[in-house]
Amino acid sequence: MPTAKKNFERGPAADASRERFIDRFDPPIAELLRESRSAMREHFPTAVELVYDNYNALAIGWAPSERASEVIVSVAGFPRGVSLYFTHGAKLDDPDGLLEGGGRQGRFIRLERAAQLKDPRVVALLNAARALGKTPLPDAGEGFTVIKSVSAKQRPRRATPKPGRRVKSRATQD
Repeated sequence: MPTAKKNFERGPAADASRERFIDRFDPPIAELLRESRSAMREHFPTAVELVYDNYNALAIGWAPSERASEVIVSVAGFPRGVSLYFTHGAKLDDPDGLLEGGGRQGRFIRLERAAQLKDPRVVALLNAARALGKTPLPDAGEGFTVIKSVSAKQRPRRATPKPGRRVKSRATQD
């Protein structure tokens, strides 16, 4: 059984790999992933960006270190959409009911546009998620990218229509 490669790239080489991973998505999803990643990098400039090119999705998480257990929040790309995932979302106060999911720990927001990440309600959730972290993010410095793993076997990254149906990604719907 093929295994995933782990911790094999850092810094500029990892940035290039991340971009190749994103390029495999349909253009509207790839654009939303890039814009969302850029907005998250602005919000967490000192965080380590952890990239997981998994079986089901491309996940990009932000953490104070290279430890996956410290990921605060992540953006996940799927063939038909992008989600903002809060690792400890169940602990967050969400008076506006933005968070979806009913698991014991995580919650998510479906992203239709990267501009949602600038919404004051979402920013408040991001700040609250950051405050929940056991290890604080560095106050200074510059974050970097680490490719944590790449699954040997992956689902297709582009939406495939069912026979006789036209599929529109959420990123292109109004």
